[in-house]
Amino acid sequence: MKFGLTMPNWAGSPDARVLADLAAEAEAAGWHGFFIWDHVFHEFPVLDPWVALTAVALRTTHIHLGALVTPIARRRPIKLARETVTLDHLSGGRLIVGVGIGDGPWEWDYLGEEPSHKVRGDMLDEGLALLDACWQDGRLRHHGPHYRAAFTDEADGDLLFYPGSCQQPRIPVWVAGTWPNKRPFRRAAQWDGVFPLKVGFGPLTPAEVTDLTAYIRQHRTGGEPFDVVVSGWSPGDEQETAVAQVQRMAAVGATWWLESLDPWRYGWQMGSPDWPLADIRRRIRQGPPAG
Repeated sequence: MKFGLTMPNWAGSPDARVLADLAAEAEAAGWHGFFIWDHVFHEFPVLDPWVALTAVALRTTHIHLGALVTPIARRRPIKLARETVTLDHLSGGRLIVGVGIGDGPWEWDYLGEEPSHKVRGDMLDEGLALLDACWQDGRLRHHGPHYRAAFTDEADGDLLFYPGSCQQPRIPVWVAGTWPNKRPFRRAAQWDGVFPLKVGFGPLTPAEVTDLTAYIRQHRTGGEPFDVVVSGWSPGDEQETAVAQVQRMAAVGATWWLESLDPWRYGWQMGSPDWPLADIRRRIRQGPPAG
């Protein structure tokens, strides 16, 4: 099992260097991944995830990094392809792309974006196909219901997108979904991993992880490695308890544990200027709950 950290794309400061410093501390403490949220608008200061992850890539050498999760429906897939390819090369092939349909009205209804979950799911599938084409051979000829990437006259040939990604055949894709909704998990089965959430955002139980991984296996056609990414809180000052908690998830198929460093874990209140940065740093330095 691998161990990572996930936290909002802000850190009590509109300065990406703070997140980069935290990522460097995580790498030194033995964590395998550092992942931030992808928000563009909220009630508090928010950092652009790709700019922030660039800072993270430049301050680290081997830790995996990415955004969990990016709703492709509110980002142009070709621009996202260029951002992800650039970051993948910059990091030396350490990027993981997490995707989903997004939730809540903040970045959808309030900003004039597509409000329908079903339509956003269709846009996600089509956008992933475009990303995959860009990352691999860089040849595009796509006319879809939501996106177009081709010459006006298809006989003119393909559009060319170079370079492709550093990682081949593509950057790994983790698909987020809320269990027990089934469509996101059928989608995840076609890619490289799943990042399952739960209705109400409570912690998943081992039984739920067992059920969702069994469902994904029913819909996978290949035998390539597949990540099951579970997040939660583990007590850094009670290592034996933390290890036992994570091992229960590993026993039912989880391959990654992401320690959630959201500020509400430490009693933070919306709008409070007192960001629990010291608590977050302490948990990072305690290291992963590895046996």
